[in-house]
Amino acid sequence: MHYDPVKNVFAAVINKLPFTRVLFYKTLDLMFLRSWYVRRELRKLREKAGGRHLEIYDAGSGFGQYSWFMAKNLAPCNIYSVDVKEDWIEDCKKFFTRAEVKNVKFGVEDLTKIDHNEQFDLIVCVDVMEHIADDVTVFGNFSRALKQGGYLLVNSPSVFGGSDVHGEEDESFIGEHARDGYSKEELVEKMAPFGLELYQSKYTYGWWGDKAWRLGIKYPMLMLNKSKAFFIFLPFYYIITILPVLFMMYADYSTDNKIGSGINHIAVKKK
Repeated sequence: MHYDPVKNVFAAVINKLPFTRVLFYKTLDLMFLRSWYVRRELRKLREKAGGRHLEIYDAGSGFGQYSWFMAKNLAPCNIYSVDVKEDWIEDCKKFFTRAEVKNVKFGVEDLTKIDHNEQFDLIVCVDVMEHIADDVTVFGNFSRALKQGGYLLVNSPSVFGGSDVHGEEDESFIGEHARDGYSKEELVEKMAPFGLELYQSKYTYGWWGDKAWRLGIKYPMLMLNKSKAFFIFLPFYYIITILPVLFMMYADYSTDNKIGSGINHIAVKKK
């Protein structure tokens, strides 16, 4: 399955009015369990920094969901938000300008080719690394871009069922993925040569989260890939499933998962 065609349909709708885009952000925050985990860790890192001003790099911003959240909740901060897709960046520029968000700037960048030097206190990279084959180069670029003592937050599918791959015979559920996922050990090994030390690593989407993802995201996406006409039936589908999905998401969010199909990994650049 490919996410991008479905994302492009959503993009055409949310760009109609600023209100629809904000509503879309809130819907993503509610329905995607990864957003629950990412926003929790971002709040913790903000608290750890105290009142200090933060320079933040949103590495692979997509629709701008996390840049919007950080601009509102991690202040005082400046955010440089980038993506390789120029049309998405242009859409974000227009919306953030209309919304009068002053502390976010946007740019088109390929993470394998960036050349920032000790510029950022925090790099946020959510569901991006699984799309990039040359991940080692990107981790090196991130390290160079971080200030000493800066943090890198990477959220990705894991090797424990990430991309819905549970065995050698399975193929990734998402056609755009360059890898099925990461383990904690692999991320530590790949980041260590660049001075990025483990700060915290948590598996997400455990037993409860996996069931919530299937019911709340996977099955609707499969239907939409078959026919965009399923958009008409989505509200009725979610009327039936929303409460069970949210219950399962909360159960996962409150659990210390030993394994899970997602991973939320934070590294710190050695001082």
